[in-house]
Amino acid sequence: MRVTLKTGIILAFGWMLVKLSLFGMGMSSEKSFIPSLFLNMFFLILAITIGLYLQKRKDTEQGNALKDIKSGMTAGFPYAILVSLFLYIYYAKVDPAYIESKIADREVLLDKIIKDPKQFQKLRDSNANYEVMTVKQIKKAEKNNGKSALSASNNATFAMLAMLLYAMFNSIFITIILRKIVFKNKN
Repeated sequence: MRVTLKTGIILAFGWMLVKLSLFGMGMSSEKSFIPSLFLNMFFLILAITIGLYLQKRKDTEQGNALKDIKSGMTAGFPYAILVSLFLYIYYAKVDPAYIESKIADREVLLDKIIKDPKQFQKLRDSNANYEVMTVKQIKKAEKNNGKSALSASNNATFAMLAMLLYAMFNSIFITIILRKIVFKNKN
């Protein structure tokens, strides 16, 4: 197995362990969302950096920047996929209360919008189907939209897409940094 792939997998499991530890210490996802998000970004950058560094040290022949970017993505993509699968399981089975609280927050906001005539008119204007619906029907439709938008599968899908893009851009930037600064004399 390539060193970059191992690095991505090891750091993905490391982040999963941190996330479960935060949950085990009683920090709900409400409280630990921002710290775990930044730790996730940090672990992804670490996976790419360490994997690429070790791969460059291991390579005997001189490579090009495209090969280095590919090596960086080889660490970042498995990380993103494993963490996304974990997030789906985490929000669906381990801590479903987080999604339920977000849905409840959305329902409170919807009630405020319905009580304010100007905001309710904006809501009605935003969807052509709402023009002929009653307030109760609109409320039901918005609740259903909120439940599907905040589901564990949507959260995991969005997280995977965001992490894949983040991994791709960071692979490029880290390759540039490593080639210009760290391995300046090797190339």
